[in-house]
This record gives sequence, C-alpha cells and structure tokens, in this order.
Amino acid sequence: MEVTTQQFSSKDFHQTFARPVYVKPEKLIHRNVEQAGEHNQFSTERKHPVFFVDLPTKNVSMTIGGLLPGQLTNRHRHTYETVLYVLEGKGYTEVEGEKVEWQAGDAVYIPSWAWHRHQNLSDTEPARYLACENAPQLQNLGVALREEEGRDL
Repeated sequence: MEVTTQQFSSKDFHQTFARPVYVKPEKLIHRNVEQAGEHNQFSTERKHPVFFVDLPTKNVSMTIGGLLPGQLTNRHRHTYETVLYVLEGKGYTEVEGEKVEWQAGDAVYIPSWAWHRHQNLSDTEPARYLACENAPQLQNLGVALREEEGRDL
C-alpha cells in the first residue's frame, strides 16, 4: 500500500484527488460481544453495564448498554452524537430536561452536548440497548469531550 506523506493546506484543495484503497483490517467480526464481559472502567463510571463492540472502526462506535431494574444513570453530556436502539425493556431518556419514553424496538437520538440520563422504569426487569456514536471520529480529530455531573462539575 502506498502512503502519502505530503501535507496539504487549504490552498492545495485542488490537488487532493481521492484515491480509495482497500486496507484489510485486523478483524471483521467480534463474536459473542456480551460474553467478553463488561468494560470495567465504563461500567463503573456510567453506573450501568457497558459492553464494547471491539472492531477497528475509526469513525463510529457501537456498545451494548444495560440498565439494571429501576436504575437511573448520572446526567452527562458529550461532544459526539448518540443513537440508541432499545433491545429490551421500557424506560426513558431525559434530554435537556425533556423526558423521551422508550421501549423495545424504539430508537432514540441524543444530540451532541445535550445533558442526558437514562432510567429503566421496571423494578424487576433489566433494559438493554445498542448505542452507536461518532466518538472515535471526534477522538481522532482531538475534539471528543465527555462531562459527568458529580464527577466533572
């Protein structure tokens, strides 16, 4: 694979012609994601189970999040967008003070830098969701930021 080392600036825009090249990643599948175990740091910090999908994507991430019966997470915000797809359970996500109720099969959008938190409305059953975020893209650009109420403020 040929790697370009030339650095471009805005005056060179006309010289940056796309030359896509397939680069085989180290892996294309992460089997049995939840069997790999909770991500200890994030599960503890976010106060609910989090399972990372470990694939070499540089622009989007995917995690499986769980809310224990009756659980309410801390309020937090981040510079990346999130789309939650609810796999099981019933609850709500509070986005900038607005309560958005959800149940299995629903998708919820959390805009960048919006204060939010999640609540499982069942006292007996867990809730689970798939979270897709553009965090890796912003991390690679050096502009990803996350604030947790009670920790950072």
